[in-house]
Amino acid sequence: MFLHRAALVVRATAPGNCQVAPRFGEHGARTSLFPSLRRAVLRRGRRRGIVALTVLAAHCAHGAEVRVEIEGLDRALAEAAQARIELTQYAGRQVSAAQVRRLFARAEAQIRTALEPFGYYQPRIRSSLEQPEESRYVASFRVDAGEPVRVRKAQVRVGGVAAELPAVRTAIESFRPRVGEQLDHGVYEASKQSIETALNDNGFLAAELLRHRVAVTRATNSADIDLAWEGGPRYRLGEVRFSESQFRPGFLQRYVPWKEGDGYSTDQLLILQQQLVDANYFSSVAVQPLLKEAQDTVVPVEVLLIPAPRTVYRAALFTSTDTGPGIRLGLDRRWVNDRGHKLSADIEYAQYLQRASTTYAIPRPGPNQRSYNFGAAYEDVETESTRSRLLRAAANDSRIWEGFFRTLGLQYLSGDFEIADEQRNSSILFAEAVLTRSRADNFSFPLHGHSLAFSLRGAPENPLSDTSFVRFSADARWVRQVNAEGRVILHGGLGTMVVDDFDALPPELRFFAGGDRTVRGFGYQEIGEINSTGGVIGGEHLVYGGVEYEHYFVRNWGAAVFVDAGDAFSDELRIQVGAGLGLRWRSPVGLVRVDVGHTVVSDFGSGWQLHLVIGPDL
Repeated sequence: MFLHRAALVVRATAPGNCQVAPRFGEHGARTSLFPSLRRAVLRRGRRRGIVALTVLAAHCAHGAEVRVEIEGLDRALAEAAQARIELTQYAGRQVSAAQVRRLFARAEAQIRTALEPFGYYQPRIRSSLEQPEESRYVASFRVDAGEPVRVRKAQVRVGGVAAELPAVRTAIESFRPRVGEQLDHGVYEASKQSIETALNDNGFLAAELLRHRVAVTRATNSADIDLAWEGGPRYRLGEVRFSESQFRPGFLQRYVPWKEGDGYSTDQLLILQQQLVDANYFSSVAVQPLLKEAQDTVVPVEVLLIPAPRTVYRAALFTSTDTGPGIRLGLDRRWVNDRGHKLSADIEYAQYLQRASTTYAIPRPGPNQRSYNFGAAYEDVETESTRSRLLRAAANDSRIWEGFFRTLGLQYLSGDFEIADEQRNSSILFAEAVLTRSRADNFSFPLHGHSLAFSLRGAPENPLSDTSFVRFSADARWVRQVNAEGRVILHGGLGTMVVDDFDALPPELRFFAGGDRTVRGFGYQEIGEINSTGGVIGGEHLVYGGVEYEHYFVRNWGAAVFVDAGDAFSDELRIQVGAGLGLRWRSPVGLVRVDVGHTVVSDFGSGWQLHLVIGPDL
């Protein structure tokens, strides 16, 4: 711009609104509305003119605010339209009259564009621009989205062997929108991506998208979808290369869940990674397919490992009304040797429980991954009605089976015990099968979850057992959130046995009820059959259950109300009932539960009982 021959003229169209236009010199040009500005440019030089322009621009910067109103659309459509309209970007800002009119003129087209991804191609729009105040504009849009476009035809094809793979076939069959359904570009793209993901995750890494077309006919409000892929060859999983580790060559290869040459699968790679994490040998595990090194569709796999600390020491304080306050100390040797064997040891010392135990585990990774475990323990347990000092030895095989953690093995118990002033010495060798499972959205404080435990124990007549028996038990807990502040917790269990000499069974193998986990309002193992001296000796059968509601008034503090019922018996079932109130605290070390229960129906006297437990619900 040559300022000595031309000047900028700013025309004020309203208070705070200015238009700037060039005005030329004496040869036929119109006269500037601001002669002082022109003189500053022509007579006093460029710098003075620029200063004057700056002052004038500041004077004209005070525009009006604009507000955009959209009616007639549901929330999702209205938000999409608001986001698309350029005029909304100026809400709360000063804008000139010319800018408002220019942006308002574009708004209807922008609304139409915003509605198309949702399947609305023929909306009816009424719009108006008003200026109720000198400093404010209101742009109003009344929108009728009209009838949505519906799918008339949908052809989705995958060529080659890829279409025969269950995961790919499922993705094709799940494609949306289907014929007759409303066209939604977001749903369409998500379904398209699902097919591409299924192809890539299952080894069709060279799959090619041949056609992807959505043809919309506005006259009939219909759309035709045409999608086609060529799957190409399926890649295969090749050699697995482990980084240097603390184990002998070949040991980690047993964790690989596939055979070399099997079809490429992202799920298989994730299974390998999870199994190595669960083995608890490593602090970091990364499984990476080397796609760039693939030859003849064979993909090598690299596994990068960082060993975890070899020895872990544990210490914890705990308390409950069943065991009293206590301390637990332990250590874990994550690997004893280059074959991956493990060792753990624990000592528990509490008011009513003293235990020392050790376990040696031999992991056996592979298609049927399992662990062989050998253990020994000494236990001294005291309750209101029993006292036992038992030596335990165990050997078992544990593994994941049908979604449960399964344990099959043998146990040997030997020692002295006292029940209701009756003293006995007993030895029993028995077999056991145990299934346990826990599922939760958050194990420290579940809002949705459950736990199950089933056990079957039995001892035939043998020289190492003082009696024969068969014993079955089942326990379950269920947690559900019922509103923003509350949870419902149900728990229950049952058990039964057939035994030759009930008096020869140590307390651990008898059924009792009462306490924190069965029937609150009663003491630990307070409920059972009564002998001639009036002492509780347990029973051959068990049934119990309860319901609890928790309400949290603030994030970490709440209250509970509960009712429990049950009985441990041999001949006649007589349900005992307890009820009460509780306090809940989500502490840094876990959920603290303090319950005060009272007997409601009782053959064992009435009274209040305090229950204190620190630990998870499941």
